[in-house]
Amino acid sequence: MTIMLDEKDTDILEALVADSRNTTKAIAKALDIPRATVHDRIVKMEQKGIIRRYTAVPDYAKLGLGVTAFILVQFEPEKGISQRDTADEIALLPGIYEVHMISGEYDMILKVRGSSMEDVGRLVIDRLRDVKGVARTLTCTVFSTVKE
Repeated sequence: MTIMLDEKDTDILEALVADSRNTTKAIAKALDIPRATVHDRIVKMEQKGIIRRYTAVPDYAKLGLGVTAFILVQFEPEKGISQRDTADEIALLPGIYEVHMISGEYDMILKVRGSSMEDVGRLVIDRLRDVKGVARTLTCTVFSTVKE
């Protein structure tokens, strides 16, 4: 179900996406609308499920996880295991940050982080390729991130 947002809701949501620590007071001031209006609209967007959660965005390099890669995964059906089962199992692996099922030659794309290329390689070779249903992988290393 698609929910249409008006311009005020869109502006409020964009302010929260840019920085979820933005206060209703700061958003109200920036958008020149009453604070109570901002608060009420945020509550309504939360109730409708438009705002699912608030989160922090760490600097992964400072945490020792400076290498990011995307891994394309080709699924090969095995008896008793579905692509969704395989994706669910992959999602539990340490170092996996995102799992998406996609169309095309590959069936999934994963976002992974590690301390080094060797660390990412160990994730792929020692853990990911052991998951039932994983037939083939293609790893693309991130040189730099412009927008995340």
